Amino acid sequence: MTYFNSRDVAAIALCAALWGVLNLIFSPIFFRMTGLPFLCDLIGFSVLIIAAWWIRKLGAITAVGLIATAINFALGGGIHFLGFTAASIVFDLMTKLMGYDNAFKKSIYTGVSMMVAAIVSAAVAGYLIGTFFMAGPALANWGGVLGWAGLHTIGGVIGGAIGIFLILALKSRNITTKQTSK
Repeated sequence: MTYFNSRDVAAIALCAALWGVLNLIFSPIFFRMTGLPFLCDLIGFSVLIIAAWWIRKLGAITAVGLIATAINFALGGGIHFLGFTAASIVFDLMTKLMGYDNAFKKSIYTGVSMMVAAIVSAAVAGYLIGTFFMAGPALANWGGVLGWAGLHTIGGVIGGAIGIFLILALKSRNITTKQTSK
């Protein structure tokens, strides 16, 4: 038996495509208008939270990040997206360590665990992007690398809240991730 079944592969592909394409379309517009990286994080971490809830297997979130990165590069996105690739690996490991059944058992557990994972992962993304891919006035205006990581952390809070609300809405409608057999 394979580790990822066809349902998992489809979920990984859907989440990665959603993240990659939405990020390429909307994030540059928002960044040019505001100079803030929030939309990248909002899209990324809300999608990662949904993928974690949906798939619940180690490696799935990393696969979403890797495929979204490939989409980003194939369609002409920036190299800074590698920071989000690393963040997806951190997110994957954190959700595995928290335990999928624990993290998604009750609403309060989902809220706390996914918010922590989104915040830490977003901070990692911001730190790596600020360290390796940013330079000049854009970085200096926001307090250097730590300021840039802080801005991404704010985006992680926003994306985390959206992802958590989406999961809780699905759960309130009795939409689950369990497969049913006939």
